[in-house]
Formats: sequence, C-alpha cells, structure tokens
Amino acid sequence: MITSRSYRYLTDFPMIRQFFTEIYEKDWRNGVPAPFVEYAFCATWMDHNYLHRNTVWFDGEKVVAFAFAEGEVTEAFFALRPGYDFLAAEMIEKCESYMVHKDNKVKLTLFGGQTALIEAAKEKGYTMFNTWEELLWDFEKEPELNFTLPEGYRFEERGRIDPKKRLICYWKGFDHEKEEGSWPEENINDEYLLATAPHYSNEYTVAVVAPDGSYACCAGMWWTPENKLAYMEPLATVPEHRRKGLAAAALTELSRRMKPLGATHMTGGGDVFYRKLGVFKPMIAWTQWEKSIKAK
Repeated sequence: MITSRSYRYLTDFPMIRQFFTEIYEKDWRNGVPAPFVEYAFCATWMDHNYLHRNTVWFDGEKVVAFAFAEGEVTEAFFALRPGYDFLAAEMIEKCESYMVHKDNKVKLTLFGGQTALIEAAKEKGYTMFNTWEELLWDFEKEPELNFTLPEGYRFEERGRIDPKKRLICYWKGFDHEKEEGSWPEENINDEYLLATAPHYSNEYTVAVVAPDGSYACCAGMWWTPENKLAYMEPLATVPEHRRKGLAAAALTELSRRMKPLGATHMTGGGDVFYRKLGVFKPMIAWTQWEKSIKAK
C-alpha cells in the first residue's frame, strides 16, 4: 500500500539518507546523491521553516519517493525508486499544491534520466526553460591528475582546517566580497552548523595555504562510502590567487586522499574549468521546468 506524509525534520533524515544511497546512480537518474540533500538541510541558506513541505512516499515501511526543496522553497526536486514510476504525476501534483510558489509559477528541477517525471511534467503543461551538464571524474576510466602547488603555497595539514579561514576563502572565492563587502564575523556560525552534519567529511577537505597564511583555495568533501562517491562540494579560489593552478592541485590532492578509501568517482561541476582538466566528463543533465498557475 502506497502512503505519503510530510517530512519530519527531527527524525526522518537517517531514513531519507539511506533511501538516497540505495537508489543512487552516477547520472542521477533516480535523484541526487545523499550529500546533496544533507548539505542543503544543514546549511544556513536553506529556509528550515519550510522543511515540513517536503513529502515522503512509502510502500509499506519502505521509502519509495521524496519531493523536496534544496535552496529556495520555490523549486522542487524529486527522488524516485526504480519500479515506482507510476508515482511521478502524483509527486508533481503534490508540489503544485504544497510547495511555495513564486511569481505564480511552479518550478521543477529534473535530471536527464528521470524519464517518468519529465513525461509527467510535459503532460501537465510544464515547459523546460533551462538546461546544463554537470561533470564527473570516473577514477576507473580516466587518468590521474598530477597538478602541484606553485612555490610559496602548501596544503593545510589534514584535520587541521581553520573554520574561519575556510569561510573567508569561500566568501571571497564566490565573489561575495565584491558584491556584499567584507566577510561578516557572525558567519562563523555557518561553519559550526555545517560541522554538525553527520557525514560532513572535514578530515578529507583540502585547503591551500597562501604565503601570508590565509586560505587561497578550498575544496570540500562529503565521502559517501555506500556509493563509492567522493562528493566534492564546494570548490573556490580567492580572486587574487586565481590562474595559478591551485584548484587543479586541490582536486589532485583530493583524489589521492579518496581513492585509497575506495572512491571510484568524484563530482565536479558545470564550469568550463572542469572540462579543461580533461578527466571530468559530462554525466548529469540538469533541466529546469516551469508552469504558470492561478494566484490563490
């Protein structure tokens, strides 16, 4: 018997994470990897006031589907266990009635292999308005990277990452300083909250130390041994240290840390930087869909 209910913030995460590791495929045909959800749910940019609007479907006691928001609660993501494609239309209908709408539109993020959901979206009048490819490094098919740090730079000692330095690196590396000013000291709480994530792999994260002692580049890691997945997120380089090969060296170091643990592949991103490295290849097709609705 198929049933559904709202996501329970304080009790459901272990169950949901197990569901994601069980249905995982490299091309995300069944939904995103487990770290994608955990990172979002433990981040300050996620509006936790709306987590109850996420919905879980069960077949008896087994989780078979999950509809959720990742950042803004105006766009839905879907995870669907193989064999339960018949739930696709119902999942979209649930989001239409239960998710937060913006500008009188319903927005969905669907991946290239989510055929049943894509067909259901089309039948319900959705139009695709954006698409891009995310890349993945398959350790078993692609060669090693062998980038080294330039003179004057070094890797921070493993397990000794300074949380403040890392946050400042990401703040500058994602160009927030240019747009919003200096890093706010109170943002240190972002790091403390993230550190409470059960599978946050701080011991594998890479930080490149600049000659002045600050962090010039950082690459985060969410090791997911159930799927042999090295989920790299985020990666950023401070503007004044760019074009020196720091990010490439950081990814080289990450691969050397993760392969001995049994990792067979590492996520990248959609940026041209990953393509230039030669080992990251297109694997995940993102598509975004929308439909106008009547204002309530």
